[in-house]
Amino acid sequence: MHIGSFAAGLVVGFGVLLTGTARAQAPASNAEPPTLDALQRAVDTLPPGRVERPASYGSMTTEQQQYLQSVLAGPRSAVSGPLVVMLAAPKLGDLAQRTMAYARFAGTEGFSSVPVKLNELAILMAARTWSSPYVWEAHDRYSVRVGLPPALVEAVRTGTAPPADLEPDVKAVYTFLDEFLRTKQVSDATFEAARTALGGDRPLVDLIGTLAIYQMSAMLTAVDRTGLADGAQPTLRPLE
Repeated sequence: MHIGSFAAGLVVGFGVLLTGTARAQAPASNAEPPTLDALQRAVDTLPPGRVERPASYGSMTTEQQQYLQSVLAGPRSAVSGPLVVMLAAPKLGDLAQRTMAYARFAGTEGFSSVPVKLNELAILMAARTWSSPYVWEAHDRYSVRVGLPPALVEAVRTGTAPPADLEPDVKAVYTFLDEFLRTKQVSDATFEAARTALGGDRPLVDLIGTLAIYQMSAMLTAVDRTGLADGAQPTLRPLE
């Protein structure tokens, strides 16, 4: 693996807990808009970071309140990570959080068409690119649960060569992502192999979207120095 030396593109991650590192979960079903109590509680329990947090729900601007309402009315059960950081820029936040949700809940009706395990591979490689402990910790174990080989996850974490015995679809998508991140382009052969493995142009474009939005997530949480749960030590560190 050779993705430790570059810093390209955009991208994002998010989670479902209010403090510490979120862990990837299925989308919540929010049939009703969030209550005032839920909105106030969300603000009162925001995790710390370098980007200023609102002191209370009542002190927030109208745009910030609308952004928070939009997040909690969607498929997430809480506000975390980059979603917290973007309270400082709520118009950007509302546009980005919808894209994040689309990418994160791949495989669910109405969301990204990328198979879940391949979507998680893009997220992990985005986290590795930016050495983002927050995004990594939110997805590393989940990626194994949905079908990525543990040896591949470890190879991405350590920036070493992937296992030789990868399933064809995983190998094609890994090669596509690695080549794209390293060279900022892909060969015809790599393109065709990934498109075939994914099943067409839509999932290929959706995959690129996941890679982009999760780099944005990694960048936001890196600048904010968003912490891990209960002071946990990161397992993902910058490559030398």
